[in-house]
Amino acid sequence: MNPGNSAFQVALNSQIYVDKTGLLGYTNRVMDTNQAWICNSRPRRFGKSMTADMLTAYYGKGCDSEGMFEGLAIQKEKSFRKHLNQYDVIQIDVQWCIDPAGGAEHVVSYIKDAVIGELKAVYAEFFPDTETSLSAALSYIHAATGKKFIVIIDEWDVLIRDETANPVIQEEYINFLRSMFKGTEPTKFLHLAYLTGILPIKKLKTQSALNNFDEFTMLDASIFAPYIGFTEEEVKRLCTQYGRNFDEVKRWYDGYQLAGYPVYNPKAVVSAMLRGEFRSYWSNTGSYEAILPLINMDFDGLRSAIIEMLSGASVEVDVSSFQNDAVSFQNKDDVLTYLIHLGYLGYHHKTKTAFIPNEEIREEFESATRRKKWNELIAFQRESERLLEATLDLDAEAVARGIEKIHTDYASSIQYNNENSLSSVLTIAYLSAMQYYFKPIREMPTGRGFADFVFLPKAEYSDSYPALLVELKWNQSAKTAIQQIKERCYPSGLEAYAGDILLVGISYDKKTKQHQCVMETLKKNERK
Repeated sequence: MNPGNSAFQVALNSQIYVDKTGLLGYTNRVMDTNQAWICNSRPRRFGKSMTADMLTAYYGKGCDSEGMFEGLAIQKEKSFRKHLNQYDVIQIDVQWCIDPAGGAEHVVSYIKDAVIGELKAVYAEFFPDTETSLSAALSYIHAATGKKFIVIIDEWDVLIRDETANPVIQEEYINFLRSMFKGTEPTKFLHLAYLTGILPIKKLKTQSALNNFDEFTMLDASIFAPYIGFTEEEVKRLCTQYGRNFDEVKRWYDGYQLAGYPVYNPKAVVSAMLRGEFRSYWSNTGSYEAILPLINMDFDGLRSAIIEMLSGASVEVDVSSFQNDAVSFQNKDDVLTYLIHLGYLGYHHKTKTAFIPNEEIREEFESATRRKKWNELIAFQRESERLLEATLDLDAEAVARGIEKIHTDYASSIQYNNENSLSSVLTIAYLSAMQYYFKPIREMPTGRGFADFVFLPKAEYSDSYPALLVELKWNQSAKTAIQQIKERCYPSGLEAYAGDILLVGISYDKKTKQHQCVMETLKKNERK
């Protein structure tokens, strides 16, 4: 109880601190309302603990935090001083509790005993000395004094994730949370409850175990989106401050789409700013061993979905059946949903599609799939390598044959004559290009229109590989595609790219099911 503000001070002392105190303005507004029950889940190293420490430093009694928030966003709020250091705050880090408790099976009793012990130091006269229920102790204190508390639980879901094989531990923990937060009585003794972890609140069958909580997740962050990870404007400011190439930072660490905000991985961005190297940082805080058993589960369509996303495409996913744990997987959609919560996949709320968000995560998936050596992936890679070689050799006939073969083998008969199918097939077809190129950019603004696909080579390959500017045509000629590229000045959209550009026009005839290809090279010294 009231652990002070020293943990948040560590964050402020760091060389890079990005101000997320605007979240406090929201919690101030919802305090003592039906919206005061918040569960904010996000991936590891996305600032969960820092947010918990910030809430504690701001609300907790026993310390003076006004100077810490000077110049930060919350200081501009009218409610700033009204709530500053005014409340008894109970902060619990469930992950930390496991060791001193003597194991996961003792965590609940350890938390209750520890917090009740601290409450006795201040409020012993207001509840029975023999009381073992934390919620009952808080209720007694409120009844006698009128005081209410704020409860903050960090890593709330660690027992859900790590003790999936032990239903006894999980049931005891869920019952503890219910006693603290469910029903009318907790609204009497709590101003605010804030839970943070990786997973949303556990579902029991189809209902949430704590359905009175407002949840903000990687599926639907809503108004919390600017406080989960770094926003694009924040990253731009950091790039200016540290002299880093923003376009490279975007390619490597952008990709999470939350409520219309492009959200960047904070751990990776901070590391790139301080070290000046573009490589995998966040994924190195874990291991691809974590996703290996997930992507190798025996569910229809799972591997093909992973392959499609590896090539830069998005896949539809039904997130509704996931039970918010690490064991109740019923189909590929449950696995993909779990990977979204873990941060290994991004999710587009409007289109209900999942995708690999950035180059850093793509490398993680590639490591995992190489380790397992999927036959399906090996076959696609071989065909894709031949297609890329034919493209770079300007062998238009071989490119047309390669696209046609992959279109026939990959696309279902129902979707075969679908324009979206051709786009998906193109991304799959150039899967091997991911070794040399960044994720293909769809509908890239270029010149006086939007190019269907743009493949930009990675920095280490920019001298030997051209950029690929691809235009698709449905029931029209491939020459028409090339002509459109020229007439609409698509190459002018790549002014920042200094190398050669390969123009690729691909067409598909719905009646004959034949593909055509026309290609031209635009040398860098010929570009205007």
